[in-house]
Amino acid sequence: MMTPDIFYVEDDPDFAFFMENAVREVNQDLKLSVVPNGAEAIDKLKKLADDNYTPGLILLDMNLPGLSGLEVLRAIKQTPRLKYIPVLFFTTSDNPKDVKSSLEYGANAYLTKPDGYDKLVNCMKSLHDFWFKHTITSVN
Repeated sequence: MMTPDIFYVEDDPDFAFFMENAVREVNQDLKLSVVPNGAEAIDKLKKLADDNYTPGLILLDMNLPGLSGLEVLRAIKQTPRLKYIPVLFFTTSDNPKDVKSSLEYGANAYLTKPDGYDKLVNCMKSLHDFWFKHTITSVN
């Protein structure tokens, strides 16, 4: 089973496509796994954890079909093998209530999706540099 470096929950297939390309542009070796909804995300994350595989970073969209990003975050934080994985909201919503709720539920950060592919690549480079070059490697 492949352990993704980044586990991304995104219901917009076009944005997921751009994200896959942006991640590959930032680092060819990063493994990205994309799932389209909250229920599938919880199932796959729990299966990964049961098999002793966990991603290095989880990105969540706030507004997902079925379960919301907050509900997915709650499930992550209630699962012992998942609760310490960094979770970032990566969403179009810039509603202050969403930001506050996500942080109260235990998200590590809240980012509004950039507009335009070049800005997405720059954002992913910043995420990669912070979460993979500095934070995660220094913890392991």
